Amino acid sequence: MKIAKGHQPLMPYLILLHAEDFIGFTQRVFDARELFKSYRDADSKEIMHAEVQINGCNILFADVTEGYDPAPANLFIYVEDAAETIRKAVNNGCTVIDELAQRDYGYSGGVRDPFGNVWWLTSMK
Repeated sequence: MKIAKGHQPLMPYLILLHAEDFIGFTQRVFDARELFKSYRDADSKEIMHAEVQINGCNILFADVTEGYDPAPANLFIYVEDAAETIRKAVNNGCTVIDELAQRDYGYSGGVRDPFGNVWWLTSMK
């Protein structure tokens, strides 16, 4: 199987309101790296396609357009420190939807970001 350089076989693709702001959000909360960004046209700030990478995993996304309604997702992510990451997330507009607790798969909790996505943040102790 051939895939594009730097991509993984499976990557989430989000359709978002304010996709440009999503880039900054992922950078502030997850230390994401912006990989690519293109706009619909030279005069537009509407993102046609963009990619960020968090710990080697890419998230692809674009702005809402006619025919493409917002399509947020649930994203499960292992982080170094779930409590600290939830604190960063809340400081960047997230709301806690599931308090941190020790579970079979790690110390985990959930937040909803300002774009409608739910992030399940988990760390191993």
